[in-house]
Formats: sequence, C-alpha cells, structure tokens
Amino acid sequence: REVCRFANGLRKLGIQAGDRVTLYMPMIPEAVVAMLACARIGAPHSVVFGGFSAEALKDRVNDSRSRLLITADGGWRRGSVVPLKRNADEALASTPTVKKVVVVRRIGGDCPMKPGRDVWWQELVANQGETCEAQPLDSEAMLYLLYTSGTTGKPKGIVHTLGGYMVGCYATTQWIFDLKEEDVYWCTADIGWVTGHSYVVYGPLLSGATTLLYEGAPDHPGRDRFWAIVEKYKVSVFYTAPTAIRAFMKW
Repeated sequence: REVCRFANGLRKLGIQAGDRVTLYMPMIPEAVVAMLACARIGAPHSVVFGGFSAEALKDRVNDSRSRLLITADGGWRRGSVVPLKRNADEALASTPTVKKVVVVRRIGGDCPMKPGRDVWWQELVANQGETCEAQPLDSEAMLYLLYTSGTTGKPKGIVHTLGGYMVGCYATTQWIFDLKEEDVYWCTADIGWVTGHSYVVYGPLLSGATTLLYEGAPDHPGRDRFWAIVEKYKVSVFYTAPTAIRAFMKW
C-alpha cells in the first residue's frame, strides 16, 4: 500500500518511466518504499549512501541526470544527527536536472524547504490511492543505477536490468539463506551498497521474508547493540560482513 501511494505521488510530480531518481536517505522504511515505488513506475533509482558528502552526491546526481531527489531532514548515527537535507541543498546548488525534492520528516525541528521545489513525503502521499498500476517494461530495461565508491577514480554508474537481476536476487537468496516463512532475516548492510539492494530489499522481499532494517552503528549505545536487536526481534537468519565479525570477536 505504501509503495503504491508513493508511486502515485511520484507520478503526480511528473516522474515517468525512464526518469532517473536519486535517493539520499537513512536506513528507514521509506527508503525501501521509495526504491520499490521507482521500480513500479519504471523510473530507475540511484541510491547514494547517506554517509557520502554533498560533493559525492552532486557528482552522482549530475552523471545520472536525475530529475528528482528523495532525502530526509536528517538521520541518526551514534546519537547524533546526520545532516542529509543540508548536504542535499549544498549539492543541489549545482544539479540543474533536479526539478523536485521529496523530504521525509525523520528528525523533526526546523528544516529549510525551497518553495516550488521541495515537498514533504508525508504531504505528498496523504491523498494518494493505495493502488498503482505497474508499468509494463522489457526484461532488459534499467531497474537501477548504482555508482562505484570512487576510491580508485571517478565513480562509475553500474546498470542493473530488471529480468536478470530479479532472477539472480531470488535464486541466490533462496540458495544462500534458505529462508522459510517463519524466519526473521537481518542483513546489516546499508542500501547505499549493492549488498543492501540485493539482500536487504529485493531478494528477501521476493522470497516473502520478514526483513529487518537498522539505522545506526553496531556499537552504539553499547557493543551488544546487534545482539540486543537479534534477541528483541527474534532474528533467525543473520547476514553481516567479516569486518564486523572480527570486531565482535575482538570485543
């Protein structure tokens, strides 16, 4: 229902199949909703990791020629606010293709909004219908763009197409994680990376799994943070990085 409401909102803002949409968001449910809403109307999404700078965001928006940016007034990390909207405004000073910005109210408090360009997520979806016809697309149509990190040169936009990516995500999720209906599954990756795309969003949801999102660091407010979450939500399948496991062992 939320995906359809937001997809209708995107169409109301003039987004059509083939239009690029950039996401610069914290790990909140709206981020997943936005990705799936873009897919529903055939607008390729380009997710930029929320920890990246305004400069990194600007480069990726301009390269993809995005028409819309979706962000939040801020995010949380280690008890502090990540100033996503402030970074976005700085980037948008040099992104001529972006016509509209959708902002999720996450932190609360004052948030500068540019009249005619910026719109609150909550206001955009308030009067939208809960059904949205999916856009028919070719199996080779672009589902999303995701940029390389840029550590060894200019970031490169990698294209993933609909059909092959969906089959690959579903098959590998089934083979690797063997998810059952009663499982609660948690992949600790951020959606800013391809693991987050494949194994937080598309793979688990294609499998009908219950998937868990976490916004924040693995050691805040304490080093038992991940295990407290596992216990609270009865996580039965846990997927994380070797770097994290080594840190846990050291702790």
